[in-house]
Order: sequence, then C-alpha cells, then structure tokens
Amino acid sequence: MQRVYDFLKTAGVYYLATAEGDQPRVRPFGTVDLFENKLYIQTGKVKDVAKQMVANPKIEISAMAPDGKWIRVTAQAVADDRYEAKAHMLDAYPDLKAMYSADDDNTIVYYLKNATATICSFTEAPVVIEF
Repeated sequence: MQRVYDFLKTAGVYYLATAEGDQPRVRPFGTVDLFENKLYIQTGKVKDVAKQMVANPKIEISAMAPDGKWIRVTAQAVADDRYEAKAHMLDAYPDLKAMYSADDDNTIVYYLKNATATICSFTEAPVVIEF
C-alpha cells in the first residue's frame, strides 16, 4: 500500500472514476492519505462524486507518474466520518482547511477496501498490489 500511496503522491493528480447510473464519471483529484494503515481520499459530501460513491462504492483511480509509468487502482470506497480520519487528511493538505473542516457537515473521507493496484509501463511487466 505504501508503494501505491507514494505513486499517487508523486503523480500529484489522479483521476477518480465513479458511476452515475450507467454513465461513467471521471474527475481529477489530488488528496491521498495513509491513516491507520489504510489509503484514504477526500471530498465534500455535497458533491456529485460523493453521492455517486454512496449509490455505488466501486471506484477506479488512474494516474501517470513523471517517469511514464501509470497506475490503475480498483477498489470499494468506504466512508469514514470520524473526526480523526478527516483531521488527519486535512493536516496533510492544509490548503483545504480554507474550504473544509474536520468537524463540519460536509467533509468526508473514504478508505479504499478490497483494492487492487496495477503499476504499468511500456518496458516492464505490470506490478500488482492488493490491499
């Protein structure tokens, strides 16, 4: 899991895919955190992406690193509404504190469950990481 976290941090931006009915939805994200040995992402409860993850928690994440390798993570997003989990994320991304608070009714963090990450390149065999 550390390797997946490091990859996503190095990439800086990753793309989160959800489903809205039968329509895929993809958008850029930048938050990723390790908390209590789980990989977390963050958003606002009022956003469509949060509503989509409630309706269907199956997600995919994709990102490309500066070295040309890319990652695809398939997982189930599990909401964690605990203050501690939200505070840890916001401490890792202090700029978000202008929009979010660990004790507001909007901030939500999700940990990735039953996750499979595949790191690929054009020159090496894929690396599969399950967590």
